[in-house]
Amino acid sequence: MQPVEVSGIGRFRDEEVLLKGWLDNIRSSGGILFLELRDGTGIIQCIVEKSNLGEDAFEEAAALIKESSLEIAGTVREDSRAPGGYELSVTNLKVIRAAVNFPVHRGKDGEDFLMDHRYLTLRGARQSAILRIRAGIEGYIRDFFNRRGFVLCDAPIFTPGAGEEAATLFETGYFGDRAWLAGSGRHYNEAAAAAFRKVYSFGPVFRAQGSKAAGCLTEFWMVEPEVAFAGLEDIMKLAEDLLVEIVGRSLENYGNLLAGVLERDVAALVRVQPPFPGISYLEAVAALKKKGVGVEAGGELGEEGETALAGDHDRPLFVHRFPAAIKAFSVEQDPGNPELCLSFALLAPEGYGGIIGGGQRAFDLEFLKKRIEERRLPGKTLDWYLDLWRYGGFPHSGFALGLERTLAWICGAGYAGETIPFPRLVNRLTP
Repeated sequence: MQPVEVSGIGRFRDEEVLLKGWLDNIRSSGGILFLELRDGTGIIQCIVEKSNLGEDAFEEAAALIKESSLEIAGTVREDSRAPGGYELSVTNLKVIRAAVNFPVHRGKDGEDFLMDHRYLTLRGARQSAILRIRAGIEGYIRDFFNRRGFVLCDAPIFTPGAGEEAATLFETGYFGDRAWLAGSGRHYNEAAAAAFRKVYSFGPVFRAQGSKAAGCLTEFWMVEPEVAFAGLEDIMKLAEDLLVEIVGRSLENYGNLLAGVLERDVAALVRVQPPFPGISYLEAVAALKKKGVGVEAGGELGEEGETALAGDHDRPLFVHRFPAAIKAFSVEQDPGNPELCLSFALLAPEGYGGIIGGGQRAFDLEFLKKRIEERRLPGKTLDWYLDLWRYGGFPHSGFALGLERTLAWICGAGYAGETIPFPRLVNRLTP
């Protein structure tokens, strides 16, 4: 008898099958045991009757505890009352390894305890639902860009110069030299865009921000497209299209997990339709002052400001044309106001803040040299970057989407640490 998986159990109605997995829950009623078997693809209720199994085997099964690994044979029965619509009438049960008392009790344990035991909490319904949705979203992102003719160009994790991000990057030794763990693949993507026109990178990045805020992971994943000959409006439209597709496909394929296991208000996600509203940075500051939120023109909007602005809308909000002084040296200046730059942030509603940031890049060689000098950046490590604009400079734009922040919003998660299998935070390097 070949083993089958719970996810495809409906194909074997009224047939005898073999399942292998872990005991997720057990309860009894007289001479009947109700075992919930989890095999990593789903959960099925298994009905164990003493008359079918024999007294000794029945008593052994009754003594099992959560997370014992099992091999169960039985006949698949359709039952609308059962989880998934099917249950298994057990004819044979083999204990592969009986578990000892499982230490995790979600709802009773604190977050620190759960994080300490992350290698076990991954098995829980909530955590596995979030990570299953994460895997789906990663596929949607790749589908989106591949379908539109983008070329995947993986950027390196080790970089030779930290530039203006030095204060927030991890320094590491590199065979007697100094290197940094990359906080972005953007500059490498700009080089690749000159070869392929439309490129993207998708992988881990690192930020030594030292913040204990809910959204601040030190290791996280970003997708960063870069498009030659695209302006600010073009790249904002690309970001909008990407997010609409991610949310729409998540609802289509994981609506049951979102609404059921995660108890997410999916109506809030259904409203994520184009066009997204947008305001300029200066308009945003004026609106926040009316709300009594203390944001000074020229400074960051901050978590409170982003939440207040996004709270006025039922879908993500674009804020564009930020002050040049608070953005990277290589962002193009606004032709209408050189104090501003052609940048944007996309704010998620419901208090989740910025999930995408980007803009139009500068490509004038003298302008870039001036900005590097003004910010006292290490020019030697940026020589290769300046070469891009010595040899056929071109207008281009790009953005970065933070996977964990986006997933936290879609799943209604309390903090970004729930959205990555083994989170790294300022105060956490284990497990």
